[in-house]
Amino acid sequence: MCRVVDLKQAVLDKNDRAAHTLRAELAARGTTVVNLLSSPGSGKTALLERELVLARERSVPVAALSADLATENDAARLARSGVPVKQVLTDGLCHLEAAMLARHLQGWLPDGTRLLFVENVGNLVCPASYDLGETLRVVLASVTEGEDKPLKYPTAFGLAHLVVVTKTDIADAVDFDEAAFRANVEQVNPGVEVLLTSARRDRGLGALLDRALAAADGAPRHEPVMAAQPHDHGHTHDPMDDGAHGHDHPHPHDRGHDHTDGTDVMAQSRS
Repeated sequence: MCRVVDLKQAVLDKNDRAAHTLRAELAARGTTVVNLLSSPGSGKTALLERELVLARERSVPVAALSADLATENDAARLARSGVPVKQVLTDGLCHLEAAMLARHLQGWLPDGTRLLFVENVGNLVCPASYDLGETLRVVLASVTEGEDKPLKYPTAFGLAHLVVVTKTDIADAVDFDEAAFRANVEQVNPGVEVLLTSARRDRGLGALLDRALAAADGAPRHEPVMAAQPHDHGHTHDPMDDGAHGHDHPHPHDRGHDHTDGTDVMAQSRS
């Protein structure tokens, strides 16, 4: 059992180091990463497509990378926005990792990209444990998923900088209890902002883009209490400092790992 825990921690530590390096490299290029996590069918792609269209209309240089187990359907939908989009097929892997992301960005990410939206694999378990070098971690949940979702997936919701509720146009039809959902979010992540959206009815449209731009401009962001606490895989998280983060699991933290080899993670991933 100890060996399994040690191996898991070693994998996460390696990912943290790669994420720390990738975050610094992208920051030097003026690019901020927004990591979007949700269950399958949450409406993440629909909302992101609308936000990308709005970004293009506002002349904000954005790009999107969509990860999935199979098919390029999500990338095809996002490409309708007119912004650069890339699909990553994980071949069964239930999450993205920092080195994997760096490899796919190499030679593709357009110069001058201000925001990179990463649509993670539809899964609230595995992706929650991997920092992708993001500055903003957003967890989405639709009104159809139940008010107890934050309690069932406390790590995913507990490490979010922002929580987004989707499909609110059908909230009445499914008896969504907004107050109960907010209370459950507050229980695992006190003080985090909850946005209500509907891609079909334009409710909350632009709010995600605004929060991402604010993060890119260095505005103070919510720091989850859970991010500063030890977790069962032996990681701890320090609040983000000078654009980097500490990490204990999922979140974009780096915990001050030492990169003595000075290796460029994006270049390294080519080998």
